[in-house]
Amino acid sequence: MDELIVRVDGTAPPGRRRDEPARAAIVRAATELFLADGYQATGTDRIAAAAAVSKQTVYNQFGDKRRLFAAVVLGVTATAETFGAELTGELARVTRPEEVEPALRGLMRRWAAAVLGPRVLAVRRLVIAEAGRFPDLAAEYHRRAPAATVGVVAAGLADLADRGLAHVPDPPRTAADLAFVLVGADLDRALFHPDTPAPDDARLDALVEHAFEVVRPLG
Repeated sequence: MDELIVRVDGTAPPGRRRDEPARAAIVRAATELFLADGYQATGTDRIAAAAAVSKQTVYNQFGDKRRLFAAVVLGVTATAETFGAELTGELARVTRPEEVEPALRGLMRRWAAAVLGPRVLAVRRLVIAEAGRFPDLAAEYHRRAPAATVGVVAAGLADLADRGLAHVPDPPRTAADLAFVLVGADLDRALFHPDTPAPDDARLDALVEHAFEVVRPLG
């Protein structure tokens, strides 16, 4: 499985030409089908039909369904990486102590909205459902997405502390606590209830307020 993850680097299988439009169409189609029906129920013939390419093209571009599934799962982590970069930028722009709490509140609101969004929840359900079949892939998704976001927040808190703008003795622990207090209960509930709607503005405000009541990242 480690080899499977390493191979999902954007390259086509050995000896085969990379076809960007075909790959993009295949990934889009596979993503929708995997999320809707799961890994086992989604065959390469259905993916090929949905992508309007031949089944052989799917194999030429990805080798097999396992590698295509890995490409879909790890491709989703690009969104988490972009989100993490945006969060880092928000905290980096803080220059005065009185700006810290508003910036953190805004960050946490966006964080909760992203994690509890239907698309992210669907991906998490899919990864968890297939974790037994793809344990290394599940671990890599966790490293690149939820764990990476917590790490980015921790780094932002550490930077605020280093600049004397906030008192955060243990940034990694504080970031982890914020994550669990902010979305833990709602995330757990939503994972078991696929029909859970995305949180509205009032719910997001309540989640952020509760997180600040429980975890005071300003020390």
